[in-house]
Amino acid sequence: MDGPPVKILVVGAGGVGGYFGGRLLQAGRDVTFLVRDGRPRPLDITSPHGDYTLSPMPSITADRIDAAYDLIVVTPKAQDLAAAIDGFAPAVGPRTAILPLLNGMRHLDALDARFGAERVLGGCCHISSVRTAGGAIAHLNPIHRLIFGERDCPRSPRVDAIEAALSGARFESRPSVDILRDMWEKWILITAAAGITCLMRASIADIVAAGAAEYAERMLEECAAIARSVGFAPSVEHLAYCRGLLTTPGLNFTTSMLRDIEAGAPIEAEHVVGDLLARRATPAPFLEIAYAHLRCYAIRAAGPSSRA
Repeated sequence: MDGPPVKILVVGAGGVGGYFGGRLLQAGRDVTFLVRDGRPRPLDITSPHGDYTLSPMPSITADRIDAAYDLIVVTPKAQDLAAAIDGFAPAVGPRTAILPLLNGMRHLDALDARFGAERVLGGCCHISSVRTAGGAIAHLNPIHRLIFGERDCPRSPRVDAIEAALSGARFESRPSVDILRDMWEKWILITAAAGITCLMRASIADIVAAGAAEYAERMLEECAAIARSVGFAPSVEHLAYCRGLLTTPGLNFTTSMLRDIEAGAPIEAEHVVGDLLARRATPAPFLEIAYAHLRCYAIRAAGPSSRA
């Protein structure tokens, strides 16, 4: 991909894919959503940065893909990644760039194995958004940031092309010269936040009001220690930001994993919390308790057959 991407395929039209893909459409980009069925559906975004509606949403099913795309933005939940890979595989050509926005790091192994590491960039996003029961994309706070970059070099022509394609859309985007570190720093934050909010079944405001903020800080430090042990020590500034987010009185902040639990939906416990714990060099007792709690939920939600 030498010039600005002409054709963009967004895999997943939920809170993440629907929002960023919708904003790119609003900016006039050539965007198509990969969907499971071909029935027409609207794209409806509500956001502090302005609403956007388009009907019908431009979409395609896997069986109708007949040409390669320049950029594929991958946004499903981790538990849906294998099916998503099979679905968008026909859209991958020799010059296709794949930009995953999943949490954690494990998805990189799956994408590398299927398509080759040379096609897969690093990426992460910072956004709180959900698909409502009515099908709209609700952006819950002003943050909407997308970061991307090469995993093995600071810059490349295709990163420049992606930067050009994303610029001008109504969200923040930037290339990174150290995308793996950016991904690790986000992983630390979301694991600590998911761990404490799911363990307590409460928002940060409630946790702080209950006098339990120190447990959030301890969980954060365990996550940071794991990152340090594998060479991705978080910056002092990032840890300060994380502590502020996890200990601010009155902050009505929850996590998507807690919202999934409250909805009785599948969760990304293995991909986010379990995979981080698997990399630990020293005990992480608070994180281990949170992970056990999440596994108990997942087993119970899956039914008796999962206990064998």
